[in-house]
Amino acid sequence: MIVADTSALISLATIDLLETLLAEYDVHTTETVVEELESTADYDDTHGRGAQSVLERVDQIEVHSVDASLETSRIDAGEASTATLSNDLDAAFLITDDLRALPELQALVDAQVAISPIVLKALVKRGVLEREAAVEHLERLATERDWLGAPIYRRARSMFDTEESESS
Repeated sequence: MIVADTSALISLATIDLLETLLAEYDVHTTETVVEELESTADYDDTHGRGAQSVLERVDQIEVHSVDASLETSRIDAGEASTATLSNDLDAAFLITDDLRALPELQALVDAQVAISPIVLKALVKRGVLEREAAVEHLERLATERDWLGAPIYRRARSMFDTEESESS
């Protein structure tokens, strides 16, 4: 079971992998995340189109109402709600693309907290995606979400670079 926040859902929708995610995994989120997606969908940019794509498939995502009071200077309302939900559901993964919040989230939840490109790696392990296709998706994600050169891109890229060196 995966719990996903706003940023992760937008990222996966941006590279047209949302349907694959929903077909392969039991995905949960919160009403707070849906509200954030609705606000983001108002923008005419990559993020807005990604948010709209998620909203078009929200009926395939289990949406929960939670009472979350975990907000901090690094954890926003959406992330706080997904952290609460992760604990409530005993989820295996909490997916977020907020690197600043990631360490605090990991301290608050029992689930493994990871960035959305972990889904690409998992889909490769499941045989749903070829490694080369996953790397292409990652490069597209980095371009679409303006991650090139950013720490999140380096972290995501290292997931596949490590795998490449292990197979050599």
